[in-house]
Amino acid sequence: MKVIIARDSDDAARMAADIIEAAVREYPECTLGLATGSSPVGMYKELARRCKDEGLDFSKVHSVNLDEYVGLDGTHEQSYRFFMNDNLFDHINIDKTNTYVAKGTGDIQENLKEFNDILDKTDIRIQVLGVGPDGHLGFNEPGDTLYDGAHEETLDDSTIEANKRFFASKDEVPTRAVTMGMGNIMRAQSLLMIIGGNKEEAARRLLIEDKIDPRCPATFMRLHRDATVIIEKELADRIGYGG
Repeated sequence: MKVIIARDSDDAARMAADIIEAAVREYPECTLGLATGSSPVGMYKELARRCKDEGLDFSKVHSVNLDEYVGLDGTHEQSYRFFMNDNLFDHINIDKTNTYVAKGTGDIQENLKEFNDILDKTDIRIQVLGVGPDGHLGFNEPGDTLYDGAHEETLDDSTIEANKRFFASKDEVPTRAVTMGMGNIMRAQSLLMIIGGNKEEAARRLLIEDKIDPRCPATFMRLHRDATVIIEKELADRIGYGG
């Protein structure tokens, strides 16, 4: 696993965008695995700028997202389809019919079948990842068992607590989500995690402790053949990681 220490969040965003840009330029028809949350927002803004100002071409790129809340349709401002449109897709020249975010409403089992069918036939070039304070990837929550394929997950209270800032109250935060499984994530050709902010526990368990633990799904990144973690220096200093 390669670890890069960024000066700050802007530096991390540029470094991550460099990795995505290199893949898109080398493989114009590649599939990107994308993530939501605060971690990739700066990277998405930088990619949008490069598309507008430097001609970075997404016209043949496909994408598939990690997860979606159960109970929110794509027009809801806190749905992950809305997030992706608002933060990236509306600002680059990607064909939205080539973008996939799992459905969170309707027949969830049918939605999961569709999600798994797409993942089974998709070769993800780079899977972008953030990480939850408890170490979850996508919505694969800590526990004794992790799932290989896309599935429905009940969200831990710590995840709901962390996400309540996006809603009017904690009671409005969905309690379930559909998510790629850990197997789907690990089958991507490469992984790219951006980590900063208040993620000390997850960062420490990923970068300092020498243990692969289903109670911290992020630690499975260590098993991947081509994984890159970009960590902000302030966070690296707080956990005592010097590279």
